[in-house]
Amino acid sequence: MQNIRSLIFFAAGGLALVAQAAGPDTPSPAILLPKPAREEGVVRRSEVDPRVHQYLLPARVLWVSPADQARVEKPEILLQASSGQITLDNPKACILRHQGKAPGVLLDFGRELHGGIQILVSGSQNNQPVRLRIRFGESASEAMSELGGGENATNDHAIRDQTCLVPWLGTHEIGNTGFRFVRIDLVSSNSFVQLKGARAIFVYRDLEYQGAFRCSDERLNQIWNTGAYTVHLNLQNYVWDGIKRDRLVWIGDMHPETMTINSVFGAPAVVPASLDLIRDETPLPKWMNGISSYSMWWVLIHHSWFQFTGDLGYLQQQRDYLKTLLPALVARIGPDSQEQLPEGRFLDWPSSGNKKAIHAGLHSLLILCLNSGAELCQALAEDDLRAQCLTAANRLRKHVPDHGNSKQAAALMALAGLADPALLNREVMAVDGAQRMSTFYGYYVLQARAKAGDYQGCLDVIRTYWGAMLDLGATTFWEDFDVKWTENAGRIDELVPPGKIDVHGKYGNYCYKGFRHSLCHGWASGPTAWLSEHVLGVQVLEPGCKTIRVQPHLGDLQWVEGTFPTPLGVVQVRHEKQADGTIRSQVKAPPGIKIAGQ
Repeated sequence: MQNIRSLIFFAAGGLALVAQAAGPDTPSPAILLPKPAREEGVVRRSEVDPRVHQYLLPARVLWVSPADQARVEKPEILLQASSGQITLDNPKACILRHQGKAPGVLLDFGRELHGGIQILVSGSQNNQPVRLRIRFGESASEAMSELGGGENATNDHAIRDQTCLVPWLGTHEIGNTGFRFVRIDLVSSNSFVQLKGARAIFVYRDLEYQGAFRCSDERLNQIWNTGAYTVHLNLQNYVWDGIKRDRLVWIGDMHPETMTINSVFGAPAVVPASLDLIRDETPLPKWMNGISSYSMWWVLIHHSWFQFTGDLGYLQQQRDYLKTLLPALVARIGPDSQEQLPEGRFLDWPSSGNKKAIHAGLHSLLILCLNSGAELCQALAEDDLRAQCLTAANRLRKHVPDHGNSKQAAALMALAGLADPALLNREVMAVDGAQRMSTFYGYYVLQARAKAGDYQGCLDVIRTYWGAMLDLGATTFWEDFDVKWTENAGRIDELVPPGKIDVHGKYGNYCYKGFRHSLCHGWASGPTAWLSEHVLGVQVLEPGCKTIRVQPHLGDLQWVEGTFPTPLGVVQVRHEKQADGTIRSQVKAPPGIKIAGQ
């Protein structure tokens, strides 16, 4: 088992952890929480932040400003551990001297983080507060950028570029965003500041990594861990899309995240809290997040959640909403058996211009939604509504749409049973390998290709597509990615050399152009869930994981081992390929779990 501390330490090659924060079960007897009180008819409520705040040292100094009128002295001091407490005797300090130009230093914290930065000031000009400009970046070039311009650096959703006043002989904490790099500039003219330290304030939920995955290919191991860490960073107040931008509960994007959460963390309460938040803020007949497909994804997430947890009590809380939403979806089927969903028709951004793909995808998604809705109705003993959903799904199967040569649409058609998965794989999904993929629907392409039996093709595309982000210096997976971006591209963890392309500042489309592009997006974590299900081979067959199947598909791998969390405990698995090509498997399951076929 791993927790977030050990995962970061090993993944970052020994990233320094300067202060261990208390875990969620650590008693804090000195903290007295006020009881809810009523005042003039208004309920006042006190809440405890479920997240941990932890201080981290920078891993390296990546850049300092040229010495001409802007001196930076002893920047290496910022890499050294200290007490974190300003005292009257602070002999060691990094000094920034403004002598006509603003001096600056760029710090690299080793990997993507969520939170801010703590500045420790031990001295300043005339013992007065001074102004610093703080710039956070998910890439080195973003932290060096100016707002606006062709590279589209923004302060959307989280302020990542601002000036602040820091005290003499004191500390100042600033920032609430996603970042790996921080640039600090002294902007008070003709002055100096002595920095005893500059520590990241890492904010996260201290969840145990109950799931694990290791195989004979270290690249796949790194991809599994990166997907897990990407989602973990986005488990903040609720399940977010991104930690820099889209710090919102986009319910349609949450299904791949939920599958990864189940594979890694089990069933943390943040998932149902997010599902309920959107339900309660979307009174019917409104569509969740204003998009009809997102209301369908809400049903699909509930189906996956119930399958994993078997929590009938929680499902029963959704009864009234489902009894209104599912008939509303059935009513969106036309007399020609085609979906007639309203405007705001969305699958993912890369397919936005392909109307055939959007229709094929929505048509397939509606079948998947109604089938899942029927299973939920069966669990709820809503027999009439179950029959209505199944009848409507069968009507939709009378129409086989054109996939528009879209891998996303073809994948949904294969999963919905509208066409032969093997044929769709040969003609669309396997064509040109990792090209024409998207980080969001990449998960469903992998699922559909597995349904076609092309497990080796899936392993190859995971290595090529998600692995290419790692090759560019990523420590989390991105909002979108195109393998063509790798051509002559500089790494995101270095200042872009002359003649190389800034992959963060130059690329992106739709809402994620340039530096506005999120480099930590939970919907991109699909390979983590997929590898646990299809290579480690753990598939849930009965709600609550009471019956599971363990069926590995190793492809060109020699061995795989790992764990899979369930409500009844952790399942331990190891598969090893023998000389004759057969697989020798060892499975250890907790009491109460039946292994199909045994």
